[in-house]
Amino acid sequence: MERHITLFLFFLLLTDTFAQNAVSRRSTFYLFNGPSGANVREFNAMLEQKGLSSMRNGYTSNGIGYQAQVNDFDLGVELYHNNGPRSTFREYEVDYRTTRLFLNVGYSMIEEGGFNLMHYMSLGMGYMNFQMLKEAEFGNIEEFLANPEQGFILRKYNIHRGSQYFGGFLTEIGFQLGYDINIPGLEEALELVTKFGYAFSPFENAWNLNGISFDNIQSGAFVRFGAGITLTDKNMFYSDATLGVHFIYGQNFNSPEALNPFLENHGYSPLPDVRGNFGLKIIGENRRVMYGMEVMNLSTFNRANEDFTQTLNSVRVYGNLGLQLYKRKNLELGLLGGLGYGNLRYTLEKDGKPDFPLLFEEPDHDGTLVSRGLMMKPEVLIAYAMPLSSFKIFNLVYSIHAGYELPIGNYPLANLNMASFMRGPYLQFGLGFRP
Repeated sequence: MERHITLFLFFLLLTDTFAQNAVSRRSTFYLFNGPSGANVREFNAMLEQKGLSSMRNGYTSNGIGYQAQVNDFDLGVELYHNNGPRSTFREYEVDYRTTRLFLNVGYSMIEEGGFNLMHYMSLGMGYMNFQMLKEAEFGNIEEFLANPEQGFILRKYNIHRGSQYFGGFLTEIGFQLGYDINIPGLEEALELVTKFGYAFSPFENAWNLNGISFDNIQSGAFVRFGAGITLTDKNMFYSDATLGVHFIYGQNFNSPEALNPFLENHGYSPLPDVRGNFGLKIIGENRRVMYGMEVMNLSTFNRANEDFTQTLNSVRVYGNLGLQLYKRKNLELGLLGGLGYGNLRYTLEKDGKPDFPLLFEEPDHDGTLVSRGLMMKPEVLIAYAMPLSSFKIFNLVYSIHAGYELPIGNYPLANLNMASFMRGPYLQFGLGFRP
């Protein structure tokens, strides 16, 4: 992740160096959803050899994105999650998921009225999960820990251990259409976005797991539709309106203390407290009103025993709204409130699973428990914005964020209430960029 942040900073410095005289600017934050035509080719070929129906092609993408445009040059960040179609074989459910983080570089080909057309290329990294699990329900946590083998879970660049485990090399190339709709009384405009193009993994067998290549899961044509908020020079009547992206590293002070006694009673090692984590925030400001979204990925893991490794992972997605309490020169103080979604997933993965096709015939090795619910939080932030050059086109923003997360619900793993793991304070340090 660090090398991609460095690359992003380099492009910003390059833009700031060469952008002179009259400069037009646009910053945009958007959400998107859409289908892709991926094909699980080698796995389907194995199914056909066994006389079984193939898995359906394609997956659905959901994500967030940010773009900053200076004159005709565009830079952006996208983070999105892909859900594959589910198929049923005997008592097992088969599906796959991928998550990707991209840095986008583009060129605005047309910008006329409210319409804009951009051609872009994306460079990034990802994660992949392919699983075949029974549709099992456990009455209590002891029942699961005594017999966790529900099927198999295969993970490549396992971000259930933390965002720093993102890996691989992925690319996209495509076009983006946008159309601005003015919002009465606001400097911001609503932008409708359509993206289409082709995603691919450039290296053969880069996504090989247990004897089968899953490269095709990471490749395919796509179309995505989205909407978001955009700020353009022509809408700016208030000089402090801005929209920025922030990479966050921090510590959530959460402990799996509710789960650990049950682990120890069944011969598993206790899990340590949550490790430091990376996240992504998008923060907009206008007339002291602050708004945006963020994604955090919390995790803890270690060996469970001589046969299993274990992970406890939680992803939180928040929509934030707040107020800028103080601003003097480059120093800012703000208060945000967030409402969002959180999930919780405990997984036991057995070491030494066989390769396909034997793994398909003898699938019972791994197990997982999942819970989902709503989250809320208050947050205080302190930020310092430093212009990158005398042209003051981009600011480099250093920030400190402190808050407290509160779960809405119990977040049960089987019958075990894990709300205490979802609750707690956090401290984060951010590095951001904004026009």
